[in-house]
Amino acid sequence: MKKVVKFGGSSLASAEQFHKVGEIIHADESRRYVVPSAPGKRFDKDTKVTDMLYRCYEAAEKGESFSNHFKAIKERYEEIIHGLNLDLSLDHEFDKIEEQFKAGAGKDYAASRGEYLNGLIMANYLGYEFIDAADVIVFDENGAYDDEKTMEKLQPRLQNTDNAVIPGFYGAMENGKVKTFSRGGSDITGSIVAKAVCADLYENWTDVSGFLVSDPKIIFNPEVIETITYRELRELSYMGATVLHEEAIFPVRSMGIPINIKNTNKPEDPGTLIVESTCRQPKYTITGIAGKKGFVAINIEKDMMNSEIGFGRKVLSVFEENGISFEHIPSGIDTLSVFVHQNEFEEKEQKILAELHRAVNPDLIDLEADLALVAVVGRGMRATRGTAGRIFSALAHANVNVKMIDQGSSELNIIIGVSNRDFETAIKAIYDIFVTIQL
Repeated sequence: MKKVVKFGGSSLASAEQFHKVGEIIHADESRRYVVPSAPGKRFDKDTKVTDMLYRCYEAAEKGESFSNHFKAIKERYEEIIHGLNLDLSLDHEFDKIEEQFKAGAGKDYAASRGEYLNGLIMANYLGYEFIDAADVIVFDENGAYDDEKTMEKLQPRLQNTDNAVIPGFYGAMENGKVKTFSRGGSDITGSIVAKAVCADLYENWTDVSGFLVSDPKIIFNPEVIETITYRELRELSYMGATVLHEEAIFPVRSMGIPINIKNTNKPEDPGTLIVESTCRQPKYTITGIAGKKGFVAINIEKDMMNSEIGFGRKVLSVFEENGISFEHIPSGIDTLSVFVHQNEFEEKEQKILAELHRAVNPDLIDLEADLALVAVVGRGMRATRGTAGRIFSALAHANVNVKMIDQGSSELNIIIGVSNRDFETAIKAIYDIFVTIQL
């Protein structure tokens, strides 16, 4: 059996955490390929190393002295090395990084050094081979990840390697320039490595025991999701659930490799298993609840709209030309509403309204701001009658006014629009009706 294990920043923030990680890896010989993040926070008011690197490079870019920033970064790594009693010096690496900062190597290079240095420490600590992600993770000339070329390099590199450490978060373009994924991209690297070695399981270790049914900042001690499908995860991640980078599922999904979200501090917890499909019935009718605040609805009214060919295309082209993507488009016979992020819309508000008038000559355009969207997601909803009724009954009892309802044809999710001020109340009401009353 082959497992790829990725450890997040909180799991590698200190020597003490490294010890826990080492015990986890050595407890299972199938954990052969390790993807580390940069050191995260050791305590609440601490600073992540990636943020320290950004600040350091920003000072260098401005021509300011960055010696104090750089010294603090070195001390973080030296503290880990000494705490692990390793015979390892990173002085040569730091000298090289300092030179590259002065030469203007770029923000991506600066940010990537957190994972790179942690990877060197991890490989030394475990006795595994170190493989620089810049040598095997390929980005094209436009900075987009190139899966085909990556597999051409990574698969043969790992084929005869029993155990390896591959730093997360970054790779390189073919000209050698370092390029990073978006923040949290070490999750993606782990998924890519799992695909390359045809892993049986991709374990993603973090500081929580899996995906939670809802946000713990809103619901006290919410239940853990035992099993979730890729599609359900995509819906929840898109609407704000942040345990796993939303792009991390694509490489493993193509190979049918499950992901297991695990807790470094509670390795005995089963965590959440993420799969392509499953016959396991969910514990509750719903799998999870997530949402976001800060939307505005542009409500367009026009008599006989439904008979006007191309009406929707004309409306959406206005938003496209202004660089604004839409979230949802509920519609009626003579009405169409477009939900977009309010902060993006406000900058171009009057320009967009004028262009909409010219494009479709509406009878009325009305704006409703300060809205939130709540997604109720679950494969169990398809086989359960009355799910929507229970949701709206719960919201009515909580005195929450529903502004919008949108359900996909897959019956996998129901999107509800409410006022920003009712966001937390709505989530609590939905959680209570589907989870709390069944406990």
